[in-house]
Amino acid sequence: MKKYILSAVAVLAAATLFTSCNDMLDTDPRVTEMTGATFPGKPADVEAELAAIYSIMNTMGGGDSDNQNIFFWWEVMSDDCYGSGGLQDNKVKSLHHLVEMNVNQYETPFILLYGGISRCNNTIETIDNVPWAESQKGQRDQLLGEAYFMRGLYTLWLTQLFGDVPLITKTVITEEMQKQASAEEVIYPQILSDFVSAKNLMGVDKGRGDGHANKFVAEAFMARAYMFWAGFYKGVKELVGSAPAITLVEGQEACPGGTLSKEDIIAGLRDIVSNGGYQLCEDFRSLWQYSNSLLWQETQDGGGIVEIKDLKDDAGNIIGKDTVRTGHGYEFIKDMDKKNCFDMPGMGNGNTEELFQIQFMNASSWNIGGTYNAQRMYSNYISVFWGLRNGASNQNGDRNLTYPFNQGWGQGTPSCNIWDDWTDAERVGQYSDFRKKASLIDLDNELAQYTYEKDDCEESGYSVKKYAEVNLDACAANNDTWWSMCDGYASSSLANKMQGDHFEDFYLMRYSDVLLMLTELTGEAQWMNQVQARAGVPQTPYSLKAVQDERRWEFAFEGLRFNDMRRWTGKDCSNSTYAPDYLEKQAGKQIVCLGQKSNKRTMKHMTCSWTERYKATNGFLAKPQAQITLMNGNMEQNPGWEASDTKTQYQVLY
Repeated sequence: MKKYILSAVAVLAAATLFTSCNDMLDTDPRVTEMTGATFPGKPADVEAELAAIYSIMNTMGGGDSDNQNIFFWWEVMSDDCYGSGGLQDNKVKSLHHLVEMNVNQYETPFILLYGGISRCNNTIETIDNVPWAESQKGQRDQLLGEAYFMRGLYTLWLTQLFGDVPLITKTVITEEMQKQASAEEVIYPQILSDFVSAKNLMGVDKGRGDGHANKFVAEAFMARAYMFWAGFYKGVKELVGSAPAITLVEGQEACPGGTLSKEDIIAGLRDIVSNGGYQLCEDFRSLWQYSNSLLWQETQDGGGIVEIKDLKDDAGNIIGKDTVRTGHGYEFIKDMDKKNCFDMPGMGNGNTEELFQIQFMNASSWNIGGTYNAQRMYSNYISVFWGLRNGASNQNGDRNLTYPFNQGWGQGTPSCNIWDDWTDAERVGQYSDFRKKASLIDLDNELAQYTYEKDDCEESGYSVKKYAEVNLDACAANNDTWWSMCDGYASSSLANKMQGDHFEDFYLMRYSDVLLMLTELTGEAQWMNQVQARAGVPQTPYSLKAVQDERRWEFAFEGLRFNDMRRWTGKDCSNSTYAPDYLEKQAGKQIVCLGQKSNKRTMKHMTCSWTERYKATNGFLAKPQAQITLMNGNMEQNPGWEASDTKTQYQVLY
């Protein structure tokens, strides 16, 4: 595992490269003014550009999750999470009910993703400003491949959020690029072409826990993008059968044009399995920071508080000293082999099944500014949003009450549905799925002294465990995190450990996803069976239902559920298709609001029903009106988001 807890001045400089180039002029003797003709001028310049490209992911992952973390958004928009949070936390509730507070609510990721695309275009166009030697061709191709990959990835996320949008592939915006393009017919062919270029340009050395993409990462995201296009746009809900090929663009470096077929996608996934060198971690808990060895050791020792007490004889005379351990332990990880703990080699950050991730480090600062940055961009801030809500009682996060889990904002809490559906699957299959308790905190049974806060709402009795904030007895205070006890840590760069010290990678692609996509595309159960075997559940033959359940359980709270639901539904759906059916099942569940556990309320939709809102929008968000206005009529609002329709507008429920 790599502990990303040291200051990263170079990364911070790169993150502001395109908005504050003047900071670099005094340190580069080659030029007196950096222009498109002089920069980049050496390989290190391109590396700096790539750092700035990747940093957009940090801004989304480290900013306020309800404002710009699209992975958090997609979980909240699914049936696996509620909006919840405090009474004032209306952004997250808007997302969950597919409504809006104002016409520009969803603008931040729109701007960030186009900013990332612009940076990619700049690198693609200017990379040969560098006088590459023949011996540097491999380095040049790797860097260019990463730029193509990230352009495809940012465009994929943009169109999954907003549908038909302008497709920007050049730094100089043409008249055609100023117009809204069809995602189905124009944007997805470009996305897949970018991934093909990336695959053909990149090697296999990078991307091993270092935050970079490589050939195998490109192949995996080719599959994810193709499967969404074929399922959502082309209506192929079960991909084992025939599925259409997609036409690639012509004239792009390392993209041969022609078509990309389902068989090509399968071949890429098989390449990852045969040649990628990835493997599932032995213990599912190894993926998550609550399995760190410091917490494991406190559990083995019977607590992390060490006291030295006097030993006295019968007469009361001190005859020696005794070391006494008190404190707490976390029984859920006590039986783990220490070699499988989160911070052991091959586990946690940089583990053996991690293909691609957002990385974080101790470099956040209240002084970071700019459109494409965020003060907490190097802290995995989703941990704070999913932390235990700590309201007026100031009890949740107290080690004597909720050890080892720490306080946070308590937003996006797991729904009753995911626990109930998972439990029903266990009952029908007559098994126990270890991943359920490895992914969710059962508050009433696991944290018996958890407090349902009086300012909280839409509580189900569960909390997210995967990315939960973790404390230790050894930490200096209740609101510290276990990272503050790691080697190399001196102090919080944000001067706020609860908000700034979260360095667990956010997984964007795991090897288990490769295996499950391969089963879904081929019907070969052996790949899914590997995932099932690790979870200790029966290994089943292929069926679409089996794959759907495995994906829901394996990737709970990792930002994949909502778009999986959409591709198994298709656009312009009926009431009885997958997404409307599962979303509507939230209605009628019993939830805790305002701390009134003994007087539960019935979950209901804010304005109409989840079925109606999903059918009206196809799961797309409202395009920001400010951007529509800037486009002078060249971009249209998505269906289902007419601001004059009260069903689209936030209403106070609690």
